[in-house]
Amino acid sequence: MGSHHSHGAGGDDFRIGRRALTWLLAVLVPLLAATVAGLVMLWPSGTPTVARQVSAQGEEAEDAYPATVTAASATQCAGTSSDRQADGTIPETTTCASVTATVGSGPDQGASVTVQVPAQVYRAGIGPGDSIQVARYPAETLDGSTAAGADPGALADGTVYAWIDFSRGFPLTVLAIGFAVLVVAVGRLRGLAAMIGLGLSYLAVLKFMLPALRLGENPVLVALAGSIAVMTVVLYLAHGVSAKTTAALLGTVSGLALTALLADWASTAGHLNGLSSEENYTLAQLTGSSDLSGVILCGIIVAGLGVLNDVTITQASAVWEVRAHAPELGFRQLFVSGMRVGRDHLASTVYTIAFAYAGAALPTLILIDLYHQPLTRVLTGGQIAEEIVRTLVGAIGLILAIPLTTAVAAAVVASSPRAELLEDAGGRLGWMTSGSGGGDDRTAPDEFQPGLLRRDRSRRRG
Repeated sequence: MGSHHSHGAGGDDFRIGRRALTWLLAVLVPLLAATVAGLVMLWPSGTPTVARQVSAQGEEAEDAYPATVTAASATQCAGTSSDRQADGTIPETTTCASVTATVGSGPDQGASVTVQVPAQVYRAGIGPGDSIQVARYPAETLDGSTAAGADPGALADGTVYAWIDFSRGFPLTVLAIGFAVLVVAVGRLRGLAAMIGLGLSYLAVLKFMLPALRLGENPVLVALAGSIAVMTVVLYLAHGVSAKTTAALLGTVSGLALTALLADWASTAGHLNGLSSEENYTLAQLTGSSDLSGVILCGIIVAGLGVLNDVTITQASAVWEVRAHAPELGFRQLFVSGMRVGRDHLASTVYTIAFAYAGAALPTLILIDLYHQPLTRVLTGGQIAEEIVRTLVGAIGLILAIPLTTAVAAAVVASSPRAELLEDAGGRLGWMTSGSGGGDDRTAPDEFQPGLLRRDRSRRRG
């Protein structure tokens, strides 16, 4: 009577008390209701502005098309300010590179075009057989001199193609398929559920978070509503609907809320307006925003989702396993045991966060090192400060989520009826909840039977 929430075998093989289940539902149901209401209120109803792709001269590109390189060549041409070297000098001559490529689709499919490419791309390596992306500029969108054939790379009708980037669709597809196959092969049904959850997560980012931010919705509310919805789906899909998963979810939400509050304060106090890089400055211009502090804030919250989920589900699982091995332990002992695991996990996870962000910012760090700027200026500069805040805020949210999740899990588990190992008439060992008005027998994990049986016999002899 006193237990209503049961789980599978192993560490979940016991029942959760009525009080704990009621408490979990009392917190979870309003939380999910508020999340759904937030999604409905913040769901983008308008159509965000779409920017046009233009060249450096201001011409609008019609579209991007795939092409295959057939030849690459380079010549020496006069240096410009964009070729400035580390010592500040402008070289007299520099490399000017171009490739000949066959257009793979579009109005000029099969045509051979000449495309100018950055010298750095040529030096890094480009040659016949490489797949690239090119932008098409029809003659009617260009000025008179270009349309008349002044551009040596123009087609007969005056259409010009420009370099965009390499086409990386094939290797990325191979890696994605390999990743998905391995996850499902190793994780089986849980791996499949994790892949489905991952797909839904990216869908939420693309269809909800990004459009809502572009339409000017509150970034904290967008990040929290989207993140809680994503974590709810991911956790229950990958780990099943159970009290253990619910405890991990509540710990994750607590960590997210603390991360959001701290990120809001840090971005305001540190004047993180997101205008420290050329890409972000261009984004601010295209969106008409005075700064990108909201985007930075939302990014800080979302960046910690994965590692936060990892830590909280580990802590909940640790408490459940301790309870399975030692059903007599109370809240305090369960919390202390779970925190031992949490401290070990925390030490390695903090390094993971720090090195992940350092790796992402490595080109910026090298560039700063080239200029030999003072360390204090480097650390407080816009781009590095954003990475530092992202790292520290994520780490603090992670640190606080560990004891919170452990406490929630320990409180839920400690409230479950104590189990005694009894030997039934047929000689079979089973779990029976004591203090309840007739709990069902549950088969104990085989590895726990001998020790518990000896303890039971000793108790009877005493």
